[in-house]
Amino acid sequence: MGAEAICTARFKGAAVSGKARLETDVLQFRGGDVRLSIPFKSMSKIAARGGTLSLTGPDGAVSFELGPAALKWADKIQHPPSRLDKIGAKPDWRASALGVDDQSFLTELERTVAQLSIGRTLKSSDAIFFGVTKEAELARLDALKRSLKPNGALWVIRPKGRPEISERAVMAAGKAAGLVDVKVVAFSSTHTAEKFMIPVANRHLPVRIIDR
Repeated sequence: MGAEAICTARFKGAAVSGKARLETDVLQFRGGDVRLSIPFKSMSKIAARGGTLSLTGPDGAVSFELGPAALKWADKIQHPPSRLDKIGAKPDWRASALGVDDQSFLTELERTVAQLSIGRTLKSSDAIFFGVTKEAELARLDALKRSLKPNGALWVIRPKGRPEISERAVMAAGKAAGLVDVKVVAFSSTHTAEKFMIPVANRHLPVRIIDR
């Protein structure tokens, strides 16, 4: 989820009250007749002074009276989390990737985790990345779940805005497989990733036997 703030924006000589929202790669504002959606990559002259965040976007200069949050928002804009940061990848992970065509992601992931299996699922995976392009492929979620560690994550990566693989279908398939959805991230400009986990009550951890 992004950060939100009710604030006053100053844009093109007018002061407008409304809601600002900071997502992972875009700042949005809605208030009165003003509708702004400013991607981080299009911003320049970003500064936070006296509780006001100011920047220049494609349509000109704009400022937001955010109070103490101004510094935090400026920092997030200037230092956005990487894709692996958003996913929470760890150096000790055993990870699996199936149907993922993003080679740059696979390369980044392989450099970060202890072990990455591409095309085959590792038993006791800390994370499984499952790329899908149509609803029928979601039937594999139940089988993939069995290869997760009890606290592991199954990420479903799907194209944005495609009727053949909607968010509703992904959520329904996850629920049918006995999983809970816990997070959604912008995986790339074309794809979204939904994170599913086994409910805490159903995580049957192995019994630790101590031989004295």
